[in-house]
Order: sequence, then structure tokens, then C-alpha cells
Amino acid sequence: MAEEGGPPLSAPLLELSGVTIRFGGLTAVSAVDADVREGELAGLIGPNGAGKTTVFNMITGVYQPTEGAITFAGRPTAGLKPYRITELGIARTFQNIRLFPSLTVFDNVRVAFHLHLEHDSVHSLTRGPKFQAEEVELRERTRELLSIFRLERVQDEPAKSLSYGDQRRLEIIRALATRPKLLLLDEPAAGMNPTEKDELMKLIRFIRDRFGLAILLVEHDMKVVMGICERIHVLEYGRKIAEGTPAGIRGNPKVIAAYLGEEPVKES
Repeated sequence: MAEEGGPPLSAPLLELSGVTIRFGGLTAVSAVDADVREGELAGLIGPNGAGKTTVFNMITGVYQPTEGAITFAGRPTAGLKPYRITELGIARTFQNIRLFPSLTVFDNVRVAFHLHLEHDSVHSLTRGPKFQAEEVELRERTRELLSIFRLERVQDEPAKSLSYGDQRRLEIIRALATRPKLLLLDEPAAGMNPTEKDELMKLIRFIRDRFGLAILLVEHDMKVVMGICERIHVLEYGRKIAEGTPAGIRGNPKVIAAYLGEEPVKES
């Protein structure tokens, strides 16, 4: 739960209950309880090796928890393949950009829209009216998304030709094309300069407000985390050690110790 004085909480969208995962004799994540609320902008932080990306991989079905449960919109996700979880409404980006570098900007977004197309293989082969209608709608929606994020000017360029910041932006657009209810951003500020980070913070707020979705952010840059997150979960060595508002987390002795390796000095 959020700290007293924090933002009002809406209904849980994503819930992790006692989630644990072991790789052989190594426990990478241990008994983690966490949730993300509808429309919330939340953070997941911790030192290197804390288990943050592993948690993302369990949420998206890349890994299956050894113990515990994950539910999304009230539905257990145990045993679901990653593409099924995407269909439920969870999309993600990665630490390392995973675009189709030789495809155009337009086609990188266009392929993501195919997740929710209704025409079957027969319509695709015959290119009948239903196929044609959906393809027209798909192209219009792709152009609309690119326009919203000011990338329509480079829609015919290969993705690899974009600047680093625009590639990050394109990866987020492609995730949004799957119509998520929850967007997971894994180190979105990695490799960015201070100006790009400021623009990223504005972009993340805009996405939450414009598309009405929840966002869970893994990020090492504390300026970014503290500047946009309403609630923050903190991991250390695979265990959750704190949860609260940015103000509460900033002064939490356990969090300070985890990042600095020592207890904070008490004022006399």
C-alpha cells in the first residue's frame, strides 16, 4: 500500500503475491509482493543485480515464477506465453533497444498493430474486403501514432537511421500499438543525455495521461524516477525492502543503505 499522504489508490491492475523464482540453487527474486494500480505511474528500483528485470520477465511470461502468483486485471497469468500476456494488455520495452533496424519507422509500428487484427488467413490470402478494410484502418492508426509522437516526418526511413532518443521513442510507440493497459519501461533513460532525459520524463507523463494506461518503470536514474513516479517499490538482492512515495523513499534508511552500502548518518 502507498504511504500515508500519498496519491489516492485506484483498483489494482497488476498484482504480485509472494513471487519467487529460482535458477538452480540461486534465488533471484524472493517472496515479492507488489502491485500497480489503474492509471498509476509507478517505479521499481534497486541496485544492480537486485532482480528488477527478472521481475519484468516474470510479469511478461518470459520466466515462470517458482512460487507465488501474478494476476493482471484479476486474471492469473501462470503458464501463459508472452504473446498471450501481450494480448491481455501488457506491453514492454527493453534495456537494449529491440527494433527491426532495417524496416522503416512506419513498418516497425505497423507490425505491432497486427496483434489485434480480426481477419483470418483466408482473408489474408484472398485479400478480400475485410482484409482491405483492416489494412486501411491499420495504416491510418499507424500514421496517427507517429504523428502524435512527431515521427511522421521520418516514417519512410529505416529505424536504424534514427537518433538514439528517437529510437527509444519509436520502441515506446511500437509498444503502444499493441493497445496495452499496462506499459513496462525497462531502463528507458539508459544512454540518454540530460536534455533527452528531460524530454523522456515529459513523454512518459504524456503517455500516461493521453492513453489512460498504467506505467511501471525500471530505472537507475533517480532524477527520472523521483521526478515522475507516484509510488516506488525498492528491491535489494531479490527482496522488496521498501515501498512508498518519492519523498518517503528518498529518506528511507533501508533504501539509503542499499544504494550507499551504509546506514545514513543521524543528525545530532
